[in-house]
This record gives sequence, C-alpha cells and structure tokens, in this order.
Amino acid sequence: MTMKVHAVYKNGAFLPAAPVQVAEGAEVELTVTVNGDAASLADSLQEIANLPPEGPQDGFSGANHDAVLYWDS
Repeated sequence: MTMKVHAVYKNGAFLPAAPVQVAEGAEVELTVTVNGDAASLADSLQEIANLPPEGPQDGFSGANHDAVLYWDS
C-alpha cells in the first residue's frame, strides 16, 4: 500500500497531521520532502557543485586564482 501523509517533525519523531490507516507496529518506509522556500543543504551543495568553475565570458581562469588572491602590493 502507498499513501501520501503530511506530517510535522517534532522532538525526533514524525507526527502525522491527520489519522493514518496503518496497523499499530507496522513498519513503513518514509521519503521526506521538506516543504517551504528553503532548499535542503544537500540540494544546495549539489547545485553549487554543478556550477562551472568559471563563466564563459568573465575573463578569469581558476588557474590564476593565487595571483588574484595573493597579489603583491
């Protein structure tokens, strides 16, 4: 059986927002999707990891980043 259940995570447990038709003690598998504007940390990190190391038109190569960061004055 598959069902979608809205729940709130509180004090280390998922609390269903409405009664759920599941036998007491039954094992279930949860797939968690966090609702709201904030993306999960893992999604954010993956999005950053997928960015190119440099823009096609920016004129900056990651190969010379030390020269930019540690220039002599």
